[in-house]
Amino acid sequence: MPIQRSKGLADEAYDVIFNKLMALEITPGARITVDSLVRELGVSHTPIREALGRLEGEGLVVKAHLLGYSAAPQISRQRFEELYEMRLLLEPFAAHRAALKMSPEMLKDLQDTAASMSELGSNKQRLHYSSFARLDAVFHDHIMSIAGNDLVRDTLSHLHTHFHIFRLMYHARVTEEALNEHESLLAAFGRGDGAAAERAMHDHIERSRQRLLLAFA
Repeated sequence: MPIQRSKGLADEAYDVIFNKLMALEITPGARITVDSLVRELGVSHTPIREALGRLEGEGLVVKAHLLGYSAAPQISRQRFEELYEMRLLLEPFAAHRAALKMSPEMLKDLQDTAASMSELGSNKQRLHYSSFARLDAVFHDHIMSIAGNDLVRDTLSHLHTHFHIFRLMYHARVTEEALNEHESLLAAFGRGDGAAAERAMHDHIERSRQRLLLAFA
């Protein structure tokens, strides 16, 4: 479907390609043909190339001489471990800060997101894991927003983008453990207990790491 021309064409092209990557319509390592995107989106080559250049800068797309563009390959075991090391350094700290700043309205927003995830998790058909994963990203990003450190938030948002693709490839199921871990976080936030929130987040990330390590077995 052609994109609307009322907005910046490069921005809209970026959004379309980004969403294709996030939904695995373009899988890791797959070729990305500029001419195909030009036909699909109804725009010229220029905004497509600008969008792909932006995605290349974010590590989601790679460009090879004479070969053109392709989606970035799936993360390696080493990058997986590095990602979790970074999360363990930053997210427990942010959870501690968020607990101390938590208002009833902020807590309600987090609880509503967690409830939506729980509804997906209880669906007998396991629905679309991508929907669960997107809500999980919203849940974590909201915590980072409440913590109030934009640099930490932006850093983790970039990491979670790559992590999201990995989860869709190798972990397309909803686990009760993740939902229970979120409940522990919410309980700590409800008490305004920074130390407990820090511990709960550390436990949640470490357990997530252990669940996903099976992908490398």
